Amino acid sequence: MVKTLITTLLLISSFMYTSNDELILSSITDYLNINIENKTIIFVSIDAQKLYLIKKNIIIKSYSISSSEYGIGNKNGSNKTPLGLHTIARKIGEKTPINGRMIARVFTGETSIIYLDGSRSKTDDITSRILWLQGEEDEINKGENIDSFKRYIYIHGTSEEGLIGQPASHGCIRLKNKDVIDLYKDVAIGTLVLIL
Repeated sequence: MVKTLITTLLLISSFMYTSNDELILSSITDYLNINIENKTIIFVSIDAQKLYLIKKNIIIKSYSISSSEYGIGNKNGSNKTPLGLHTIARKIGEKTPINGRMIARVFTGETSIIYLDGSRSKTDDITSRILWLQGEEDEINKGENIDSFKRYIYIHGTSEEGLIGQPASHGCIRLKNKDVIDLYKDVAIGTLVLIL
């Protein structure tokens, strides 16, 4: 009886995992209208506060994130997270140590205090690694007053790890420091990033 119950639960959880994966992959394919079988894609779900790394049509990793506490939007100065298709334009911080603090994309030589309890830091540090995003859709995230690259929209580490999993940023996609270092290793300049 117990063995049957465990087997049933494993089958149900396997089905749920596959169904969620299929839904994510279908959303990406529908939006991009291209075959993604031979591509590496980062998919950021604002609703789920998750980032998925997809290679050859398989979700290989997922991470909890924080998008903007001000919601979604593309306007310059809005502090909102932009939607749509992006690419990684620059990778920054290769030699920065974990929790290393960056200002203007340069390691300061300091290590940030990491807040794990949901507290806000006074300096709202960008830490460990930066993946600088470039918008790829005119009038959505590319162009005058809405340009993701000129707005300095990044995927980056944060000193406020306790807020990961809920909207808390000022427009960027925040990750825990170990997660952004891990992701950084797996992606290249030009990797597609879809935020929906």
